[in-house]
Amino acid sequence: MKSIKILAIILVTTLTSCTEKQRSRSFGGQFEVKLPKGQKLIEATWKGKDLWYLTRQRREGEPIERYLFKEESSFGVMEGSVIFKEL
Repeated sequence: MKSIKILAIILVTTLTSCTEKQRSRSFGGQFEVKLPKGQKLIEATWKGKDLWYLTRQRREGEPIERYLFKEESSFGVMEGSVIFKEL
């Protein structure tokens, strides 16, 4: 019983000390990135625990879009996702 309490404390500490991005990447979940107004998403990738994304200036007449960057893990557990919203 004592080991369960210790494990619970470690888990809660880990989850509360991480940023939303780190929790999504490491433990699954979802978070949202709002791109600066007028920017178009080109590509996104993880480098270690950091999320990198490439944008360009949106051209006249291009629609504002929403993108889902999703992980598909080998076992289908703790999969994270990022939603990119163009403004």
